[in-house]
Amino acid sequence: MRDPYTVLGVTRSASEKDIKSAYRKLAKKFHPDQNPEDPAAHEKFAEATHAYDLLNNVEKRGQFDRGEIDADGNPKFAGFNPGAAGAGRGGRTAQGGFSAEDILKEFMSGFGGTQRGGARPGPGGAQWDPFAGAAQQPGGGGRKGEDVIVTAAVSLEDANNAASVQVRMPNGKVLSVKLPEKVEEGQQIRLKGQGTPNPFGEAGDALVTVKFQKSKQFRRDGADLRTDVALALYEAVLGTKIRVPTLGGSVELNLPPGVDTGKALRLKGKGLYGDGDLYVNLKVVLPPGGDPDLEALMRFMRESKPYKVRD
Repeated sequence: MRDPYTVLGVTRSASEKDIKSAYRKLAKKFHPDQNPEDPAAHEKFAEATHAYDLLNNVEKRGQFDRGEIDADGNPKFAGFNPGAAGAGRGGRTAQGGFSAEDILKEFMSGFGGTQRGGARPGPGGAQWDPFAGAAQQPGGGGRKGEDVIVTAAVSLEDANNAASVQVRMPNGKVLSVKLPEKVEEGQQIRLKGQGTPNPFGEAGDALVTVKFQKSKQFRRDGADLRTDVALALYEAVLGTKIRVPTLGGSVELNLPPGVDTGKALRLKGKGLYGDGDLYVNLKVVLPPGGDPDLEALMRFMRESKPYKVRD
């Protein structure tokens, strides 16, 4: 990952307020909800979030500034001078020094463990591996990595069907998350071990917060749903069959002649999770551009057969 200061566009002397302000601007610009079809924006959002997580943590920021960890939050090896080793020794890196793993292997050879997996047995026969995390060592108790919070934009259809949805983590990784039955907006789903990694202990968890997407088809009122269906004037007068969308697929309705479009049709149990109802609003649409014959008929009705529709 790039330098977190560069990612957020701030200087190393930036205050917490400056860092937060910079992140908010980037998050607003590149958030997946604002750019659902732009993978590049998703990556920039993930990169900015990771940079903010690092710089917003006082301890991690200090470690990064001192060169103790890299931009990904992984610890850097310190305490040895790579250029001080003898020129005739094995295990040189491309830069002419020794890798951290080679140095540790050489260091451990004095205790009878020259290779990974071949370390000298410790008390009780357990083996100590210099390259394993603290949580894997005998008696080790590495602390857990930090949890991360992400938002999953979920359609009403996916929520209703308890489907699996794609969720992008701050590090750019995309996970498939199975929604629980009758998931609620704002509910959090915990993904164990998908949070911030800890090289010396257990990784944190990801807390996925469910957010319902705005539907183009339905308006939600709790568990009840509402939708609009257009009718031609002659369909409303003469009757017809129409297809009505529901969360489980469309259904067909028979409309009688002279249907009253002023009242919503109620489809019981067709709301969210079957707990609510679906209300269908019928809307009469007149022919585009007007019609002389229709206008003549309406004048005849107004003059010869008027009827009251308002108080």
